[in-house]
Amino acid sequence: MRKSAEVVVIGGGVNGVAIAYELAKRGCKDVLVLEKEYLASGATGRCGAGVRQQWGTEMNLRMSIDSVKLFETMNQDLEYDKDIEFKQGGYLLVAYTEAGWDQFKKNVSLQRQYGLDVKLCNPAEAREIVPHLNTEGLVGATFNQTDGHCNPFHVTDAYAKAARRLGVEISTYTEVTGIVTEKGRVIGVRTDKGDIATTTVVNAAGGHGAIIAQMAGIDIPVYPERHQILVTEPVAPIQGPMVMSFHHHLYCQQTPHGSFIMGLGDPTEKPGLSHRATWQFLEEMAQKVTWLLPPLKDIRVVRQWAGLYDMTPDRTPILGGTPELAGFHMAVGFSGHGFMLAPMTGILMAEHILGLPTSLPIEKIDLGRFARGELFHEPSVV
Repeated sequence: MRKSAEVVVIGGGVNGVAIAYELAKRGCKDVLVLEKEYLASGATGRCGAGVRQQWGTEMNLRMSIDSVKLFETMNQDLEYDKDIEFKQGGYLLVAYTEAGWDQFKKNVSLQRQYGLDVKLCNPAEAREIVPHLNTEGLVGATFNQTDGHCNPFHVTDAYAKAARRLGVEISTYTEVTGIVTEKGRVIGVRTDKGDIATTTVVNAAGGHGAIIAQMAGIDIPVYPERHQILVTEPVAPIQGPMVMSFHHHLYCQQTPHGSFIMGLGDPTEKPGLSHRATWQFLEEMAQKVTWLLPPLKDIRVVRQWAGLYDMTPDRTPILGGTPELAGFHMAVGFSGHGFMLAPMTGILMAEHILGLPTSLPIEKIDLGRFARGELFHEPSVV
């Protein structure tokens, strides 16, 4: 491992390697990515693999729309030797309360302003899209065909291979133990394999993002929260879109090879770094999903697991630097949606770090918004 680098990226998930690639693509090739385990071993490899654009706040919406365009051509753009497996089967978001339906209508109004072709559906129209959906009590739904899902391991691999071809070094099984600062700026990174001199650090550490920030003496309003997922045996295709219910705190999709992947948010979950899966999740998930999508009651579960959301108070990421410490940059707080926003995160962070005009106004989602009281309060989070 080298002893110095122009830029050190902490975190070998999809955001870390995407940022490294986009930096190298723009001429900054002296980049080192540090990952304490293997690539995509954290939140990226444990996510539900969904990619959606149906958001309720401007920046999440704009980042997701541009990210989908990049997913659509990623195999070619990154010259990937495999396939990221991007499938655009759509997302059907269902509302079982009047308040939820009112929020959906507000969301769609915003989405259409930015050119997203989202359909407002009554219960009968929702059942045309997903015939086995339980519409008892359903008020309405929204559907967007260009939403979908893809393989997070392959996306990470595609960015990592492209970055390495441009000269980026990626050091796995290398744990960061400290950030070295002097006179208000970064001068190095300490690891369990030695120190690295650098003037630019990027915190892309996901659920450990607040810990890395604390190493640099920076307090950020980000905390890790466990979320659990399960996967079933493969069965014949019966469901095209992802079905998502904020009322039930769940999402469920069928993958191209037939398995169903589904996750469930727990409003009572306390902050922490636990990856332990629980029987309570399995029981509640089974009860809720078999009510919402009754045919799934006959499908067997193969396994379950847990991963971390890195949460912010307004469910919107923090991108950019901090006036407290020159050379310290952050791409954290994605609140469970870092994978689907990663293509634009890579571009925006590279532009920001290199002092270029950013493709989207990331100053709106900087760390300072919390002190300014300019929060976003994203309503569309499971």
